[in-house]
Amino acid sequence: MKLPISVFIIMHNEEARIAESIKSVKEWVEEVIVVDSHSTDRSVDIAKSLGARTFSRDWNGFGAQKRFAEDQCQQDWWFNIDADEVVTPQLASEIQGLFANGTPSPAAYNVRIPYIYPGDERPRPFARDYNVVRFYHKSVGRYRDHPVYDRVELLADTKIRQLKGPLAHHAIVSWSHMIEKANINSSHNIEKLVRLPAWQLKLRIFFGFPLNFIKNYLLRGHMFGGAKGFVFALNAAYQRTLRVAKALEKKQGRNT
Repeated sequence: MKLPISVFIIMHNEEARIAESIKSVKEWVEEVIVVDSHSTDRSVDIAKSLGARTFSRDWNGFGAQKRFAEDQCQQDWWFNIDADEVVTPQLASEIQGLFANGTPSPAAYNVRIPYIYPGDERPRPFARDYNVVRFYHKSVGRYRDHPVYDRVELLADTKIRQLKGPLAHHAIVSWSHMIEKANINSSHNIEKLVRLPAWQLKLRIFFGFPLNFIKNYLLRGHMFGGAKGFVFALNAAYQRTLRVAKALEKKQGRNT
């Protein structure tokens, strides 16, 4: 028996990973919706072959894409996963358990989303990457229209509950891939940084790297990931520093 849940996914050129994402939910949810931003690989064909309702749409930012996907959902419960994420058996069982005695009351659920390092099948011990609302009833909120920082905005009185099972995040397939993503992601949403004085941006370049490394290595628990955790934390700090450097470059270009 499939549950009254709409799973929605946004994607672009994800032929290597979209199948596992869809397969992790397709057998127990009523529908899977995929919003594609004009992929040039086999992503759309793969999604359709697995039974997903697939839509094509120009890229207008993460928030806009997810809001469009929400509008296509035909069920009352919404579950957002990314094309590089896989619902673990523990998480699937936990969500199914919520419906064991009938449809639960409207609510929102935080989901833990740990990174999986390249070559690994499970997250590092004590992973503390992201814990955000991904599973929610349509009456309690929806994604905000932000190009980069996509988060579900909830009604003020919404009760947020916690799911224990993780959503495995295969964000990078290799360290080269992580560096490529760092270059792309560091170019997003830098206008706020550009408005800062040049001296502040320069300070952020010098001090932001060690602070971001400490944040990822110690506070988010990548210290428990061994050598891979060390490299991951370095790359994450590099991405943030590169973003500031690009903002400074753009600011100086405007002043010449």
